[in-house]
Amino acid sequence: MAASSSVTLSQGLISRSLSTHLPKTHITNLPLFVPASPNGKILISAASRSAGRKRVTVRAAAVESLEKTGTTDVVEQSINTIRFLAVDAVEKANSGHPGLPMGCAPMAHILFDEVMRYNPKNPYWFNRDRFVLSAGHGCMLQYALLHLAGYDSVLEDDLKSFRQWGSRTPGHPENFETPGVEVTTGPLGQGIANGVGLALAEAHLAARFNKPDLEIIDHYTYVILGDGCQMEGISNEACSLAGHWGLGKLIAFYDDNHISIDGDTEIAFTENVDKRFEALGWHVIWVKNGNTGYDEIRAAIKEAKAVKDKPTLIKVTTTIGFGSPNKANSYSVHGSALGAKEVEATRKNLGWPYEPFHVPDDVKKHWSRHVPEGAALEAEWNAKFAEYEKKYQEEFGELKYIISGELPPGWEKALPTYTPESPGDATRNLSQTNLNALVKVLPGLLGGSADLASSNMTLLKAYGNFQKATPGERNLRFGVREHGMGGICNGIAHHSPGLIPYCATFFVFTDYMRAAIRISALSQAGVIYVMTHDSIGLGEDGPTHQPIEHLASFRAMPNVLMLRPADGNETAGSYRVAVLNRKTPSILALSRQKLPQLPGTSIEAVERGGYIISDNSSGNKPDIILIGTGSELEIAAKAGDELRKEGKSVRVVSLVSWELFDTQSDAYKESVFPAAVTARISIEAGSTFGWEKIVGPKGKAIGIDRFGASAPAGRIYKEYGITVEAILEAAKLVS
Repeated sequence: MAASSSVTLSQGLISRSLSTHLPKTHITNLPLFVPASPNGKILISAASRSAGRKRVTVRAAAVESLEKTGTTDVVEQSINTIRFLAVDAVEKANSGHPGLPMGCAPMAHILFDEVMRYNPKNPYWFNRDRFVLSAGHGCMLQYALLHLAGYDSVLEDDLKSFRQWGSRTPGHPENFETPGVEVTTGPLGQGIANGVGLALAEAHLAARFNKPDLEIIDHYTYVILGDGCQMEGISNEACSLAGHWGLGKLIAFYDDNHISIDGDTEIAFTENVDKRFEALGWHVIWVKNGNTGYDEIRAAIKEAKAVKDKPTLIKVTTTIGFGSPNKANSYSVHGSALGAKEVEATRKNLGWPYEPFHVPDDVKKHWSRHVPEGAALEAEWNAKFAEYEKKYQEEFGELKYIISGELPPGWEKALPTYTPESPGDATRNLSQTNLNALVKVLPGLLGGSADLASSNMTLLKAYGNFQKATPGERNLRFGVREHGMGGICNGIAHHSPGLIPYCATFFVFTDYMRAAIRISALSQAGVIYVMTHDSIGLGEDGPTHQPIEHLASFRAMPNVLMLRPADGNETAGSYRVAVLNRKTPSILALSRQKLPQLPGTSIEAVERGGYIISDNSSGNKPDIILIGTGSELEIAAKAGDELRKEGKSVRVVSLVSWELFDTQSDAYKESVFPAAVTARISIEAGSTFGWEKIVGPKGKAIGIDRFGASAPAGRIYKEYGITVEAILEAAKLVS
């Protein structure tokens, strides 16, 4: 029974995940290679470099034919197969990045063929090693590897439809399109941050659930990143944390090919990456010949796995476009097809007589073992997990929720409820009450703040800090690293369906992490973004800290739930929505200032996005509709009371989430905003951009379309006209 339950868990994961992969099209990016001298020997351009960034440039013109290794050399054949699958796919699409796959093929082959543990027929097996191609433009490298390993998601026809409409091989790796791809990469640096999150999740879960007699969580995270990733600030933020946390099962391969789109990296990137990573707390290894030094690569991986207390950076010096006689070691091979003549010259140079997309029989036979071996690895783990269930039933139950993504029955009962008589409070404080209630019933909830936990109110009081010596704790201390924080949380979310990461900062500082939030939305990572100090209501800190355009900007972003609760019930309702939506990130905009508990608000109603909190009209024909969000819902409610004293029928609506309201039926929308009622006024302490679709051409949007100011909150509200009086004046104009 126990064993079968474990198998069912794995099968359920794969079937549910596969059902979400809709056909689509995309594109690839690749960097790589090493030239040969006239005598046929490989020239290792980086070997002549110092330990710093000084280099002797090796010109592509120096490349002549390589010595044939013979068809019996299956490693060499496999590596060249990877190269030419990439070359052929890019050539057929006339779009893509062949350089990286051509240069990184040796390290990638050794990693996927000799080192990593995975099951090609179940890409979602829980204890698999994770691989992230942070240099996502080189995605034909990853697609070639998945194809050779036997993943059903990348068949030959998929390679031939690279970057085309409906393809499972888009232009950058997308986890929601291609089973076997762990995270969505492409914006440089995001992938290594995701890798830190994946490794953090492994360390955390291992600390919580492994037992002396049953180690059921034991896998590595491998990343390939390039010079571009190294230059992006997010990579340094995330890698600094990885070193601080001592994530020993994170191994990153740095494709040191010294070429970017604009040319040699000497023009803009001359720092000593090795020394920087050593300073960040990483173990650093340099493989000087990444083109043919297969044993060097193997030895580096072995050394990296022996280091348990810190992550490892393996700098692998390669030649971008390896094998291309006229384009290797140049920017021209980075992001363009080689062209028919150069493809033919490269085939000749590398001794590759095969037609496009051909995989030699010896290579097929060699790689075919991964299907039965992967099935055996998973079966062995399932048996161990079944034994774990018998011995450690409570821990098994918690871990099963994390692996499956199922929520514990009755978890919603933990959400706090409020009445109008309950004390008023800032929604940031109410948020902390929710987090501390939910962590007791959601085994996968963990998170933290960008050095603002005491202000964001995100501390889980029953737990300590996740640190190198205490990885089982659930408070994550990110420091002042918003961008890295977002990327790391994306990785945590993608590690296991039942991990629910949250992260926090001031709402205005989402500007520092917007790229990571966008990847959350695109890659369907259900991160909960706890964003406090959501308006001019924060007061004296002034316009540098007062968000204005932020609500509108996130409402414009696809697959994001932008929630702005007004009180305790709406805050609890927002958390309910966020927890339930595991493939959509949620942003909670929360107040610094105290707000009352309003009559008519509801936990359950939040999931509808907009709902009526008070109404004295009949027949769905109010004289006027007032609409508010967050701290301004109170103002709308007070204005409604005043207008009713004047004899008007007034409906007050909380529009806590535009996105959720947009998904409601036309009938429901009509019941809230009847088309016949054009007298509508919205009030929100933010940009009025977008409100016209709610209030209509005859309505009025009260908001702020300039930067804020430094003063006590009440004074700013008055000066900016975010008041009951402003609504009453507007009511005269729209009625």
